[in-house]
Amino acid sequence: MNHLLRFTRHFLLAIQFFTRIPVTGRLADWVGYSPAMLRASAAHFPAVGIVVGALVACLTVLLLQTLPGAFAPLVAAIVGTAWSVWITGAFHEDGLADVADGLGGSYDRARALTIMKDSRVGAFGAIAVVLALLAKVALLALIGSVGVVWMCAAIMGAHVVSRTWPLLLIRLLPHVGDEDGSKSKPLADQITLPSLVVVLAWCVGALVLTMLLQSALQPDARMALAWGGGLIGSALAFWRVYALFERRLQGFTGDCLGTTQQVCELAFYLGLAMGLGAAAGT
Repeated sequence: MNHLLRFTRHFLLAIQFFTRIPVTGRLADWVGYSPAMLRASAAHFPAVGIVVGALVACLTVLLLQTLPGAFAPLVAAIVGTAWSVWITGAFHEDGLADVADGLGGSYDRARALTIMKDSRVGAFGAIAVVLALLAKVALLALIGSVGVVWMCAAIMGAHVVSRTWPLLLIRLLPHVGDEDGSKSKPLADQITLPSLVVVLAWCVGALVLTMLLQSALQPDARMALAWGGGLIGSALAFWRVYALFERRLQGFTGDCLGTTQQVCELAFYLGLAMGLGAAAGT
């Protein structure tokens, strides 16, 4: 029972830290907080993806069932993306902007890290966020044109998988951010192997359930190729951002974790869409 209570508290702390979903009042008092608890809550990052993905998918279903015309997937993609940004408080988009400003603004490691700590958004950051949001909307609308089930499945898969890769980044690279001012500092300590087991359990469990539900609602021979494309695309994106951070920064910051989530989410959508296209051509 104690293990279950601790598990629940860590999960709720992850929801509190990574989203705007209210964990307040007596519930927040019961959950509690400490750097050690926040570190342990990182194992539930993919579970945050389940919650965010489910909320966005539900809104998407509602919109696609009520909006008329061929542009319904595009409108649903725009509103759903805006909804996801609100739920997370633009937490990850902010990280993407800071990393783009830092790495785009200077090739010098120390200068890049200094720029990343600046709260102001520069040209590189603004361009990166705008392009990321446009790409996300376009890819979701494209997948939505295939069907509502595919669009919702892609949303669930992308939100879960993209929140798994940042934890591997923590495992593989040292933290190089501001030791005193970084909100991610408690997360910076290496992820333990037991925590990785929890991470993989959340991720694999969510993916299996999503695919089973998709098969029950709309059996499709393209599933293997499309889902394989999404997972491969996300893995390749992680490999590239990992190599970039290792080469340019010799480690990661909290902004790097947000960037990894954004890039891997986009790559999942792109890979899944390409898989659907490849399956249609066979």
